[in-house]
Parts: sequence; C-alpha cells; structure tokens
Amino acid sequence: MTDRATEAFLAHRNLLFTVAYEMLGSAADAEDVLQETWLRWVDVELSQVLDQRAYLVRITTRQALNRLRTMQRRKEAYVGPWLPEPLLTAPDVALDVELAESVSMALMLVLETLSPTERAVFVLREVFDVGYDEIAAAVDKSPAAVRQIAHRARQHVDARRPRSVVTPSQTLAALESFQRALETGNPQALLDILAPEVVLMSDGGGIKQAARRPIMGADKVVRFVTGGLGKNEAALSTVPAMVNGGPALLVYLDGAFDGIMSIQVEEAGISGVYYVRNPEKLTRVDSEIPLTLG
Repeated sequence: MTDRATEAFLAHRNLLFTVAYEMLGSAADAEDVLQETWLRWVDVELSQVLDQRAYLVRITTRQALNRLRTMQRRKEAYVGPWLPEPLLTAPDVALDVELAESVSMALMLVLETLSPTERAVFVLREVFDVGYDEIAAAVDKSPAAVRQIAHRARQHVDARRPRSVVTPSQTLAALESFQRALETGNPQALLDILAPEVVLMSDGGGIKQAARRPIMGADKVVRFVTGGLGKNEAALSTVPAMVNGGPALLVYLDGAFDGIMSIQVEEAGISGVYYVRNPEKLTRVDSEIPLTLG
C-alpha cells in the first residue's frame, strides 16, 4: 500500500508543489504543506479513491489554506514590503504562457490582496481549471458559493493585473537594457527603459537594508537605484536568470550574491521592479524548481 501511495504522490508532486506555492508565495511553506499532505495521504484507503490527482490536490489545498491563515500573522509583523519567494525556473516554464503568468511576481503580488479562500478558489479554478464541485470539497463551501467567490476573485485580479501584454522577446530586451543601465550606473539609460509610473518594491525582511515602502515613479526609482546600488557601482555585477517563469537578474555586490531582481514589462516600459534581498528567501537559487499545471 505504501509503495502505491508513494508512486501516486511522486507522480503528482510537481503539481502539488505548484498549487501550494501559488497559494502561499513561499517555497519553504509549500514544502511543509507537501510533507503534511504526504502524512495524510499514506493513511488514505487508496481503493476508495476514484481520482488520485483530485484527492491529492484537495488535501494540499486544505493544508495550504491552514498555512495561509497562519502566514497572515507573520506578514503583519514583517518589516517592509513582503515579496514572494523567488524560484529559479526552467526555460520551459516561460514557454507555457499561462504557467509563467501565474507564477510571475506581478500576479503573485495581486494574489496577496485576496482573502485565503478567494486565493485558493482563484488558483484552483483560473490556473489549474479544477471543477467547481471539486473546489467546493477542498475549501468546504457549496458549489454555488464557490462560483460567487471565483467571480469576485476574478474581477479583483483582472482589475489589478498588468494592463498590457508584451512578448517574451520584448521582456528579454527590456531586461538586457536594464542590466546595462544598472551596471553602468547611467541614470538616463534607466529613465529610458522605465515606465513613468514604475513601482519598485524591495524585500529585506529586516535582515538586509531595503525601502520600507514601495517606491513609485521613474525619477524616484532611478534615485533609489543609483543612490543605493549605485554607490557600489564598481563592485556591482548581474547575471541573467529565469526566475518565476520570466527573465530576471541575480545581483552581486563585491562579488557576493546579494539578491534577485525581477521585472514586469508593459508597452510603456518596465512597470515593476521586485528586488528580494532577504537571505531567508534566497535559498533556492542554485537549482531549477520544476513547476507544472498538469
């Protein structure tokens, strides 16, 4: 029985991790949820399970919901902006447009504005196309209630998600221009690539120095970047990487890894810059994390 349970769990592990990560925004907590899911799964009578994938997703969702509610208290006490834990992802994630958007920093931050139940319903329905009846079983709501929650969450997300879509090649080109401007410390080059209403968020977690509030507007973002990172211009270097399904930069100061900078690109230029410096969120940047919708 345990061998069969193990085989089924491993077959769906990447999916379960993706579900948990999109609900939580934390790979460390997602791993804990998978451990809790496994402990419950091995006690299940498999002969009574008609759809192992759906059953495992249901367990994972319930455990993630429990974890999400406790995380709310941690975030309330967090120092400065809270950004999702960045994940080094394989190039094939970027080729799956739906998956890449669902794990992008920009959308993950929008999901942070939903209630725990709304986030679970949105992720299961809009990202993983789970049926309303199955979602209802996972979140302990009626199918009718789940439909209402899904509609409300979809409206909320649509009102806040990026306004225009650019191609992966446009995003990559913007990142390359941004990288050159960063490494040369050229304020005008930075202004040229940033959208006028760009927002920069930096997450130091109270461990590393970071702006306590989002920085809004191209001029202010340039001053922050050139006045902060720019002070170490000679020692600053960056390496392109694929993070959360999109191009990003690994930032090094004085040769030491300092953080991950992800960007959101719209027609007007780079509209979002997300800089994670909190070392507790940078433990998974040495190997690719497999993510999947199936």
